[in-house]
Amino acid sequence: MKQVPHEIHLCEDCAQQYLNQDEPSTPSEPEEGMMVKLQLDAGDKELAELDKNVCPNCGISFREFRSQGRFGCPHDYVVFGDELEALLENIHDERQHCGKVPKRAPSDSQRQYQLIKLRSELRKAVAEESYEEAARLRDEIQAMETALSQGTGDAD
Repeated sequence: MKQVPHEIHLCEDCAQQYLNQDEPSTPSEPEEGMMVKLQLDAGDKELAELDKNVCPNCGISFREFRSQGRFGCPHDYVVFGDELEALLENIHDERQHCGKVPKRAPSDSQRQYQLIKLRSELRKAVAEESYEEAARLRDEIQAMETALSQGTGDAD
């Protein structure tokens, strides 16, 4: 017998009960509060775990953020920081936004941007006590600053 797919709407508790049945069946009467559309994927169980983490300021859960696409307050960035990093890495394959530089930008402004980036990496290396990396970055920064002050631009 060919099974026909059907859409059902269940609340969180009814969805768990439905998923734990031996043989899935369509609920006969919709109950009050069945607002959440059931999504039968593995990510749903992970999101249920993330519902436990709630912002103490506005009361939004990570699942609500995922469904709405908006946070409730600025504190949510701190409360859901770990989940956001994983989400951004999954979406963009990076955790840090690098941005873009206009192709026609003067070479000096591009070098200034590189200097800012190198200084940021130097602070991070020092904070992580990676002193060899910090020394390498320091030398690179000094060479680039010297080239900029002389106006040659050949720091590479």
